[in-house]
Amino acid sequence: MASLLAIDSARADSSEAPIPQASNSFADIVVPFLETHCVGCHGSDDAEGGIALDRYEQSGNVQTDYELWEKIIRLIGAHQMPPAEEPQPSSDAVIEVTAAIETELATFDCSAEKHPGRLTIQRLNKAEYNNTIRDLVGLDLHLADDFPSDDVGNGFDNIGDVLSIPPILMEKYLDAAMVIAQRVYDDEQARKRVFPHQAESDEDRIETARRNVSEFAARAFRRPLREDEKARLFEIMRFAWQQDASEADIFQTVIAAILSNPHFIFRVETDADVDEPDTNGIRSLNGYELASRLSYFLWSSMPDERLFERAASGELTDHEVLKSEAIRMLADPKSAALVDNFAGQWLQLRDVSRLMPDPNKFPEFDGKLRQAMRRETELFFAAMILEDRSVLEFLSADYTYVNERLARHYGISDVTGDQFQRVPLAQGRRGVLTHASILMLTSNPTRTSPVKRGKWILDNMLAEPPPPPPANVPELEEGTETLGSLREQMEQHRANESCAVCHRTMDALGFGLENFDAIGAWRDNDGKFEIDASGELPGGRSFDGAAELMQILTDEKKQQFCKCLAGKMLTYALGRGLDSYDRCSVNDAAQVMKDNNYRFSSLVTAIVTSDPFTLREAKREE
Repeated sequence: MASLLAIDSARADSSEAPIPQASNSFADIVVPFLETHCVGCHGSDDAEGGIALDRYEQSGNVQTDYELWEKIIRLIGAHQMPPAEEPQPSSDAVIEVTAAIETELATFDCSAEKHPGRLTIQRLNKAEYNNTIRDLVGLDLHLADDFPSDDVGNGFDNIGDVLSIPPILMEKYLDAAMVIAQRVYDDEQARKRVFPHQAESDEDRIETARRNVSEFAARAFRRPLREDEKARLFEIMRFAWQQDASEADIFQTVIAAILSNPHFIFRVETDADVDEPDTNGIRSLNGYELASRLSYFLWSSMPDERLFERAASGELTDHEVLKSEAIRMLADPKSAALVDNFAGQWLQLRDVSRLMPDPNKFPEFDGKLRQAMRRETELFFAAMILEDRSVLEFLSADYTYVNERLARHYGISDVTGDQFQRVPLAQGRRGVLTHASILMLTSNPTRTSPVKRGKWILDNMLAEPPPPPPANVPELEEGTETLGSLREQMEQHRANESCAVCHRTMDALGFGLENFDAIGAWRDNDGKFEIDASGELPGGRSFDGAAELMQILTDEKKQQFCKCLAGKMLTYALGRGLDSYDRCSVNDAAQVMKDNNYRFSSLVTAIVTSDPFTLREAKREE
């Protein structure tokens, strides 16, 4: 994906404009550029970083080397390549070669070979465990709150590759299983939910017990039981009975055994046979596997009865049924899990509770304001789901949700009480980037940080992360007015060209938000200096303030934003990091959104019907 730096106003959104065509734009434009500016360091003999660019003469081989060219286009666009000490290409040359590489990237053939990917067996994370117990036995116990923290990978805590199970967690699972079994037995309603069938006579007791255990285990394992699994559970019951255990002990023992079984703790999918002809090691998921993928994606919990029924009937493997079920589930209150667990990590709202602005600088900040900041953004995201609004409103919305405390912080009148209500925003604020939660997340404790704010936008809204800063670059000093305004200090800080090439982008974006202080309140001055929130984006697009900046992002970067959002949500939905072939599904999802007025539901339905979501690829020998 091209860097923001490389995009000229004439082609501000290359994903929406026709891709430039040429007889062979790679050979005619890219190869000469590489020979002039890159091959000196990146030639076949002792190529720097092991990247030899002189081997590309007619094609970029994007089917195998796509990620390399994505990186190259980013480095060229950010003026990281060639290095600052080398002769630099002209702006026109950068724009031309960027367009030519984009043309080459567009030749990536998604139909050439299917690679839906393969999920590592996924352990239930803390949120999923709590929600699953709630929906399985009807008791909201939150026992996983005492489990060790889940590791995070690719920005989320449901990534199978990092969800290990250390010994202390196994002990916690066993203890929790016993506690749940006891609580279920002590709660009549929960006991009837778990074991709903009652024996009509003494002769029916064993058969009724078998039926109850089988049905509960099937719900806990989220699929029908195999005969050997039923036999093992009945053997546990028989052993307890032979030890003269009481009915309560037998009852609790079998529940605890089910809840400590790997098929409850993990979401298990089987691989296709790689040697089976005509499959290439790829198989379609069955209805029960799809039901679990769908429910843990949208609800962070187990499937409900409707999903189990559609899985059993085979209907759920139909893409139209998958879409209809996804839309039904989005309308269910349990979709709040998507706010808590997807938005909470994508927008980093979970971090708000850990921030502590300098109390001397911001004495008005308190716990109630902190809570209101996070709740505003959560309610906004919930409205996206429940009202099926355009995802572009993340950038452009002219409304938000406030209670009296937050309204006072924003300078909004006529809002009283602790209840949140929807209100129009003043002209200076637009979208979530001007929510106090995001503004505080991207600030330092004592002052704003245009760099953090700009980098946050590139990372989380445009999927164009800048490279790490060069080594031995000093931090900007805190609270020094002798150097001038913050903008002037930043200009001094980036005097080094190796810093400036990235800061031009990040600072332009960040300074567009400078009218908001480190806790998101509006300001016209920073100390004795008047705020200058103007800037110029690559291509010469000028703006003055956040509202104009948001409008430019909405108008000209909407496809980049949609691809970024689709990539984040696909990662979360799958529970794995994305690879080269997943870009086809990301691009398809972005196109589906565009074709459906960018409605939130169109993103979700595109993901749940994608190949990575509905197919599974077997692990191949290296």
